[in-house]
Amino acid sequence: MRNAERGTRNSRASFAASDLTLLFRVPTSAFRLCLVLAACTPVTTRPDFLPDPQASRVVLDARPERVTPEIAALVAAESLQVERVNVRDGYVETAWYDTRSHRSFRGTRDVSDLAATVKIRCWADPYVPGQTRLTVEAVYRPRYDPSRTERDLEVIVPKTHAGHAIADSLVAALRKRFGTPSSSPTAP
Repeated sequence: MRNAERGTRNSRASFAASDLTLLFRVPTSAFRLCLVLAACTPVTTRPDFLPDPQASRVVLDARPERVTPEIAALVAAESLQVERVNVRDGYVETAWYDTRSHRSFRGTRDVSDLAATVKIRCWADPYVPGQTRLTVEAVYRPRYDPSRTERDLEVIVPKTHAGHAIADSLVAALRKRFGTPSSSPTAP
């Protein structure tokens, strides 16, 4: 029996192993295959590097989908400009922020005081079901070198830096908002 509108044949015989190529001749099967391949995209807005091992880490009692928008709101409340945020990826990044003049800069060329200017990045990763492992990284650039990548020149801010105080206040506000599990591992 022939199905005229699709150009396929309906039969009661089962497919042999060599007839699997017929499956891709059916237009709807090819369409479904294209949909599946398009849904499996490896695109992410996270940077291609991991957080610095010295960055602050804490486990929160909330899923990353709840934590990420709260991070973006807290960063904006601190007068920092959000450069990148993606709830699905659990990532928030600020623009460069001068802690002395309290101004944000989109590009690194506009920064006049490199030692006082910080960038804060937050990674909200799933830990166990219902919990998030949050990593907050505050970095500065001790010098400007256009021949090297931005990440190569970044250094974690010292504990006495104003950028470290901003990062600590973000972590404290998120701890207060979501809470931490009683047996959660934390890093200094």
